[in-house]
Amino acid sequence: MKRVIVIGGGLGGISCAIRLAAAGFQVRLIERQRALGGKLQRVEAGPYSFDRGPSTITMTSMFERVFTSAGRRIEDYVSFYKLPVYTRNRFADGHQVDLTRDPAATADQIARYSAKDASRYETFLAEAERLYSISRSRFLNRLLADPLDLADPRLLAGLLSVRPFTTLDRLLARYFEHPNTRMMLGRYATYIGSSPYRTPAVFAMLAHVEAGEGIVGIRGGTYELVRAFGRLAEELGVSIHLGEEVVKIRTSSGKVSGVSTACGDYAADVVVAGGDLLTMTRALLDEEERPSLPDRKIAGYEPSHSGLVLMLGVKRKYEQLSHHTVFFPERYEDEFIDLFERKVPPRDPALYICWNGADGELTAPDSCSALFVLVNAPYLCESAWDWQEKREAYVEQVTEKLERVGLCGIRADMEVRLVYTPEQLREDTGAYRGAIYGISSNSFRQAFFRPGNRSRDIDGLWFVGGTTHPGGGTPVVTACGQLVAERLIREYRG
Repeated sequence: MKRVIVIGGGLGGISCAIRLAAAGFQVRLIERQRALGGKLQRVEAGPYSFDRGPSTITMTSMFERVFTSAGRRIEDYVSFYKLPVYTRNRFADGHQVDLTRDPAATADQIARYSAKDASRYETFLAEAERLYSISRSRFLNRLLADPLDLADPRLLAGLLSVRPFTTLDRLLARYFEHPNTRMMLGRYATYIGSSPYRTPAVFAMLAHVEAGEGIVGIRGGTYELVRAFGRLAEELGVSIHLGEEVVKIRTSSGKVSGVSTACGDYAADVVVAGGDLLTMTRALLDEEERPSLPDRKIAGYEPSHSGLVLMLGVKRKYEQLSHHTVFFPERYEDEFIDLFERKVPPRDPALYICWNGADGELTAPDSCSALFVLVNAPYLCESAWDWQEKREAYVEQVTEKLERVGLCGIRADMEVRLVYTPEQLREDTGAYRGAIYGISSNSFRQAFFRPGNRSRDIDGLWFVGGTTHPGGGTPVVTACGQLVAERLIREYRG
């Protein structure tokens, strides 16, 4: 029975652990935090409950696969429900577009400010579906673990067909002329921690993922998905260690032999690093052990953006909010100049608010709201911005904008205010430079040729997570865990 250690209890790591345990491997999962979930955590504050981390749930087939591969039904562990409005988009000029499954209804709303954009919306969705179909068959459901994987001619053909050198914004400009439409659809770049003005056009596929396949809610909150994964892992015999941090990946003659923690050493035939690849590589391996990924190469990767989170318990309801609501600024491009060039928080940020109370979820007392507010923030670059010194002033700036966009009285009626900064994200999860998605997809190389899933230097060391292939986002990271596990099963079981 092969012994596997999975480092990190995010959805990618748990997904991998579940698949391997179901195949008969002896699996030990070690997580530094005191709860599973990685960046997705449940936060309780008096009568208010918040899910801190990923909140937009799409591509549910990626999660279902975790359960079916283990001979289970996801319906027995967690309950999804359809959202009537996927995302409410509100613009500085007063217009609003509710994204739903009905593209004609969305186009009708776009027509209120641009008849030309509305006439092209469904044609654009067809292009988004084409990009998604190619990506799913050529990139998302395969590993790039070995040179032969990269040499596959089907990979090259797929790459050339997804407009690799056209940016997302330039693709949008071929269809749309109004800034509202281009902001609304360009925002998908932030789902991978990147800029729509630099990231490749292939990520327009996310428009199909949301409008075509839909966004769902989870009964009891998003963290119930973590609990479902954890319950299944325990049923399959995964040994879960919480509040225990791996301090060293142990090797012998170029092969992994186990890990060390403050509690002792654990032997293993395989180690799957399920946290941030760049952080783990630097922290857990000596540089001479990893000649293909030295410190200078790690420093050459551009991190994704981070985020500032406010969790607000407010003694009122805001019926103008949907489950997911985005308030866009007048000039969206300035946000990404601030994030990636000036490396400071946006002066006039887009505001994302998650309020599952819109669906009747009981996360706050009657007539109250538990609001999750996310503002994009730069990855940590201490010479550009000091969160300890400037945090309160910037939080006040965001709060003032919440009032301006229509959440009147939020300051006066606030009972709970919890703030979570990029520094805290780095401390809790080991996120490289506080980046939410590991590395950005702001270049051809980083979008399509991320660090591989198998170590080039150490036999038996594998990686899952947003920094490695196929990339970031909750469902994609979950799929990555399955792909790595399935490759290990083939290699060790034949």
